[in-house]
Amino acid sequence: MHLFDVYPLWDIEPVKGLDTTLWDKDGVEYTDLYGGHAVISVGHCHPHYVKALSEQLGNLGFYSNAVQNSLQKDLATRLGKACGYEDYALFLCNSGAEANENALKVASFHTGKAKVLAFRKAFHGRTSGAVAATDNPKIQAPFNSTENIAFSPLNDLESAERELAAGGFAAVIIEGIQGVAGIYEPTGEFLHGLRSLCDKYGCLLIIDEIQSGYGRTGRFFAHQHHGVRADIITTAKGMANGFPIGGVLISPSVKATYGMLGTTFGGNHLACTAALAVLDIIENEHLIENAQKIGEYFKTAFKGDKAVKEYRGKGLMIGLELNEEHIGLRNRLLFEKHFFTGAAGAGVIRLLPSLTISQATAESFVTAWKELTL
Repeated sequence: MHLFDVYPLWDIEPVKGLDTTLWDKDGVEYTDLYGGHAVISVGHCHPHYVKALSEQLGNLGFYSNAVQNSLQKDLATRLGKACGYEDYALFLCNSGAEANENALKVASFHTGKAKVLAFRKAFHGRTSGAVAATDNPKIQAPFNSTENIAFSPLNDLESAERELAAGGFAAVIIEGIQGVAGIYEPTGEFLHGLRSLCDKYGCLLIIDEIQSGYGRTGRFFAHQHHGVRADIITTAKGMANGFPIGGVLISPSVKATYGMLGTTFGGNHLACTAALAVLDIIENEHLIENAQKIGEYFKTAFKGDKAVKEYRGKGLMIGLELNEEHIGLRNRLLFEKHFFTGAAGAGVIRLLPSLTISQATAESFVTAWKELTL
């Protein structure tokens, strides 16, 4: 048997990590400014994280959701306090796609409606409902029905209202910042307008904070920069620093019924322990403040850079759109300077480092960048 060949892989195999540093199987050292798609929020192998998981594994690794699990209740309480949604309920699952899938289901149960408004360039996952709300036909199989999905341009409130006015919408789903698209932000005016439209037309506002949440933008959730309040928030990636987990934060106006949602592995003992350790580290090391500080440094450092056509993003969720002559710079950063970065197509480099990134590491990246682009 061999692996199903669906990923284009770099010829690099990391085998060890510490904070923002990785080592491959040959001992070559790299600096990680991508964190495996924004997953590594508190650095590789943080001692508190390793200790917490090791101790939990020595006690109990798993039991199903048929029994009490106080770690789930602790996580709900801690997460509510950290993000300011203390009166919301938390449903735990295994991934971002699954979080969005359940959010859409909750909205449909609550409203009794079937349609969903999403936005151009959106990415919400690869499971059936989530991929239908993703603006990429290449990853939608014939099985993934899009008949109940409408798409509107980002930041075009008139277009959104024309769609919603047709009726039958259970939800509007929008990313806090579009990540896979190349770091595109909804404006505060647009988010507040959507909030009003959802109230007007009787649908729920779902904000997908899977990539943009957990302090990455300098606030716990990206939409909190604008003071808007969602009915449902989805989160995953940075939530447990690499241990699979997802969460759906649900407004108190939405009531649960037994059997409405379910999961085998979601909220298991190890996942909750990992997520609690991440909250400990974020709070104790003031990592949201660090994301603000280092994000401002990057913004200043890249201002006027001749290789950068446009700088987009907030905090440590950064998109660097390249001028045409610098397409291919990501490969050079990796193989010549040993920096892992992400991409959104060939023309945009995404920076999604751990929130623990130091000023010295940020400066070393800018130095390497300028050495390759001068």
